Amino acid sequence: MTTTVADVNDAPSRPARTAAAFSPAALLRSHGSLLLIAALAVMLLVWAPNSLSVFRLGNLGKYCSWALAAVGIGLAWGRGGMLVLGQGVFFGLGGYAMAMHMKLEAAGPGRVPDFMELYGDSTMPLWWEPFRSGPFTLFAIVALPALVSFVMGYAVLKRGVKGAYFAILTQAMAVAFATLLVATIKQTGGFNGLNTFTTFFGQNLYDPAVQKNLYLITAGMLIVCLVVVWQFNRSRYGELLVATRDAEERVRFLGYDPANIKLVAFMTAAVMASIGGAMFAPLVGIISPSDVNATASIMMIAGVALGGRASLLGPAVGAIAVGFGQSALSERFPTNWVYFQGGLFVVVILLLPGGIASVGAKVRDLRPRRRPAALTVTEAEVVA
Repeated sequence: MTTTVADVNDAPSRPARTAAAFSPAALLRSHGSLLLIAALAVMLLVWAPNSLSVFRLGNLGKYCSWALAAVGIGLAWGRGGMLVLGQGVFFGLGGYAMAMHMKLEAAGPGRVPDFMELYGDSTMPLWWEPFRSGPFTLFAIVALPALVSFVMGYAVLKRGVKGAYFAILTQAMAVAFATLLVATIKQTGGFNGLNTFTTFFGQNLYDPAVQKNLYLITAGMLIVCLVVVWQFNRSRYGELLVATRDAEERVRFLGYDPANIKLVAFMTAAVMASIGGAMFAPLVGIISPSDVNATASIMMIAGVALGGRASLLGPAVGAIAVGFGQSALSERFPTNWVYFQGGLFVVVILLLPGGIASVGAKVRDLRPRRRPAALTVTEAEVVA
């Protein structure tokens, strides 16, 4: 076995590089996002349940359900470059699936939901019947948005539709979905939606302990989705997704199909939005077309933009901030809170185009940079 000059020169440096890879600074750079997720988990799962009232905890759970949808939007838009303006559709699919189960559970075996009896319809549509089963409902919350997003994504992305055209198509889907819900008043409750829930998988929804558990489930699902996206970002697929966003033609030349790469992110975002909607219904006590229409979808996008679409935690933090802002401003300014919220969005987007997540980079840029130390006489002589 021969030893080359390069091998000899590289030999002393290899242990140093290995040791540097396990240094605290290197671990912080590689796992900093995971540590931030852990800090958020402690705040949501430990501090909040022990510090907030049941009412405030329920509000935070509602914000977390929006954050679930926002995390998926961050993956599809921030990493994949797909501006999805119709996530209210998938949010609604999960919300209505859960609401249908709760209405049937409250009605009892063999009976129809109360709002159908109110409209004088004693027969229930056949597609309602499977939602009497809790396991089927949980399966539908994941499978239904995955199927719908696959069909739509395959039809649109395979044809190379992207940019503003893709955004308009998704928004049109949200408008059509909300219009369909309003028009089918005898099957979906129409404009009023589904409400007056009393139980959640056999548990009394008015019990404070059940409400607290609902919050913990929602916050826990948010942490799980953040970990999933974190794993996506650091995987080979995450690199391909970013490459597709920045240089789609080059990715195609390398032998990958950009449509398939985008489709996975689109379907993942749809499932996350559906899970958020499924938890929104029991937490808020209602799911209606106003929660899934184009306006609601744009508010989800606004939260992602506010937090920082390109970051991991930015979308979730932005969605929670938007929800908190709505509640706080509406309590203080009942008639004018929308104007304050709009002005806040404008100011933040103008000053922080990268969202709240870019504050750290802005602060680092403001720090004075160290000037290189002057050469000593000996060093000057050596240079000369």
